[in-house]
Amino acid sequence: MTRHRSAFVLSLLTGFMLISVTNVFAEPPTSDIGNASIAVVAATSETPFAPITLAQAPSVAPPQPMAAPAASTAQAPASAQDTDEDPIGNVATLTGNASVIRNKTTTPLKLQEDIYLNDIVQTSVNSTVSVTFNDATTFNLTANARITIDNFIYEDGGKKNAATFNIIKGTVAFAAAAVAKTGDMKISTPTATLGIRGTTGLVEVPQGPAAPGATPNNVGIKLYPDADGHVGHIDVNGRDGSRLGSLTQGASGFTIRPGAGGRYSASPLAISPVQAQRDQGIVRQVHAAQSVGRQIVSQKRAQRAANPNRNNPARQPGLRPGAPQPGLQKQGVQRPGLNRPGFQRRAAPKAKPAKPRR
Repeated sequence: MTRHRSAFVLSLLTGFMLISVTNVFAEPPTSDIGNASIAVVAATSETPFAPITLAQAPSVAPPQPMAAPAASTAQAPASAQDTDEDPIGNVATLTGNASVIRNKTTTPLKLQEDIYLNDIVQTSVNSTVSVTFNDATTFNLTANARITIDNFIYEDGGKKNAATFNIIKGTVAFAAAAVAKTGDMKISTPTATLGIRGTTGLVEVPQGPAAPGATPNNVGIKLYPDADGHVGHIDVNGRDGSRLGSLTQGASGFTIRPGAGGRYSASPLAISPVQAQRDQGIVRQVHAAQSVGRQIVSQKRAQRAANPNRNNPARQPGLRPGAPQPGLQKQGVQRPGLNRPGFQRRAAPKAKPAKPRR
């Protein structure tokens, strides 16, 4: 009996011990559970998949659309035709050989050719050329003459019209027009600067000594009536800025002489009958060239107005950089493989008629 009770008590104790061991391995310590929970929360708060706003991450802000660059006419000035400059005159008459120096390049002139600002127009032996500008002012260069267009601003009805012509050498006749009447027209010579107030004149600049710094020869300035008989006047100033006098009567003139100390003086010029006859022939030529030149200039300006992009297609008003030009939308647009020899475009397959529903 005692043996059976001892065996029963031993079995009970063994059962309780097994249950305790099982609970120990099945349930982790409470401190470990707490730490695991904190780790999970921390990982969740630092997860890289959390939503990011633009304020938190400006580096991923969407790119702003680029504005179209403004058109500019001074990006690569190479020649007068490549810039925004328009022609300011045209060759009206031409006899023999004349040329223009433009951008250090000498080019033969031809009738009706465009003339630009800063051009140097010159003639050779036994040659003459007449140039009419946009305001109808006309210059007639006789043999071995040279002029430079230093400034020319003209607008119909404008209040800031101005022009400056530099007669370097030779005999040159001129018939002033709109700029001289509504603005400021000047003619420079080696010894004098002339203010032209709407008239016809003739300037003689003999070729002086070739040595640098040599005193130029005397310059002759003459005033003649316009084609309609009107006589304007010419204000004469020395190159030093001193006032030398004015010409107000037809067939009158000055001889400009350099003096001591870099000063200049103006002496009345006596025009002989032989000189007057020769001058009248040159003046008639410039008046005839002015009539022809008016028509040429008007025709050229009308052509440019009808086709303003003839010289520079990029100067189309309102055209955005990179936008297709009018009339060229279908040109220059090629798709790979569509322009190879022998390629034939296939027609789109015809759609099959839908079957009626039953």
